[in-house]
Amino acid sequence: MYIRELSLLNFRNIDSATVSFGKNINILYGDNAQGKTNLLEAIYICSTGRSQKTNIEGQLVKFGYDEAHIRAFVCKELSTDRIDVHIKKDNKKGMAINGLTVRKMSEFFGNLYSVIFSPEDLRLVKGGPSERRKFIDIELCQLNKVYCHHLQQYYKVLKQRNNLLKNIHKNRDLADTISVWDEQLVLYGERIIEKRRDFISKLNEISQKIHSEITGKKEVLSIEYKPNVDQDIFFDKLVNNRERDQILGITSCGPHKDDMLFYINGNDIKYYGSQGQQRTASLSAKLAEISLIESETGNSPVLLLDDVLSELDESRQTYLMDNIGKLQTFITCTGIEDSIGKYVKGSAVFYVQNGEFKNIY
Repeated sequence: MYIRELSLLNFRNIDSATVSFGKNINILYGDNAQGKTNLLEAIYICSTGRSQKTNIEGQLVKFGYDEAHIRAFVCKELSTDRIDVHIKKDNKKGMAINGLTVRKMSEFFGNLYSVIFSPEDLRLVKGGPSERRKFIDIELCQLNKVYCHHLQQYYKVLKQRNNLLKNIHKNRDLADTISVWDEQLVLYGERIIEKRRDFISKLNEISQKIHSEITGKKEVLSIEYKPNVDQDIFFDKLVNNRERDQILGITSCGPHKDDMLFYINGNDIKYYGSQGQQRTASLSAKLAEISLIESETGNSPVLLLDDVLSELDESRQTYLMDNIGKLQTFITCTGIEDSIGKYVKGSAVFYVQNGEFKNIY
C-alpha cells in the first residue's frame, strides 16, 4: 500500500498543490512553518479521519476560506482507491471513498493504514492517560471496524448518561432511568476492555523484542494495560457509584478512564526513566504498531516521520531506518545535509517553501 498522489486545496498554509510520491522514502525538507508537517497531517487525516494536531477542524482551513479539500490516490495490490476529505470551517467534514460518501467512521478506517512518529509522541510515555487511550483507540480503529463502532456507541451512551446525571437534581424521577444507560454502557464497555487487553498484550510482546534489540539486550521493556474497571464488576461498580456520580455530574468509572503503563526493568519510566529511555520505549511501540498492522491486515502502513530523526541518536536512527523495510515513508527535516543526508540516495526529495512542493530528484 502506498500513496501515489496527494492533492490539497486551501489546507493550512497550502493554496493548491498536487504532489506525486515515490513508493519508498520521500524526504520533505525546508525551513520551519513552510508546510512539511501540514502535508503529513493531510495524509494522517486520509488514514484516520482526524488530525494528529488539533480537534478543531476549522483550524485546518486556510485563513480567509470556508472550506478545504484533501484527495489521495492510494495504490493497493489489486486496485487504486481515491480518498476525499472535504473540511468545512463551520460544519462537519465530508468523506468519500471512490466517490461514495462515507457516513460512519467505521467505514472510513482501513482504506489507508498509517503510523506517525513525531517528537510529540514522547507524550505517549510522559503525558496523561488520555494520550495513551488515543494511541490505543486510533490503532484499534484502524485494525478493527467493529471496535470503532463499539467505541463510538460507548461515548454516545456515556454522553447521555452524563447529561442525565447533571439533570437528576432538577427532577429526581429521572433517577429511575439511569439503569437503562448503565446496561448499554456495560454492553459496549466490556467489548472495549476485551479488545484493548488483547491489543496491548500483542503490542507488549512485539515491543519487548524490538526494545531488546535497540538496547543490545540491556533493557527489558514491558507495556501493561491498566483498566479503570474489570469487565466482570463494571455494572456493579456503576451501581455502587451512582450517588457519587449524581453529585459530580459525571460517570466516574469505565474504559474512558483506562491507562497503559511502560516499564523498563520493572520501573515505571514515566517517573523513573530518562528521556532517552522514554524515547526508545515510544520508538519500540511505534515500530510494534507497524508489525501489528502488517500481521493483522496483510497490508503495510504508510510511515510518517515528522522531524523525528533529529530527536534520536545515531544508533536509534540507524535501527529505525534499517527496519522500515519497503514501507512508503515520509520524512520531514530542515535540511538534507544533516542526519538525513545518508538516506537521500534512491529517495524522492522535495523542497518545501510557502506551501509549495518542488521535486528536487
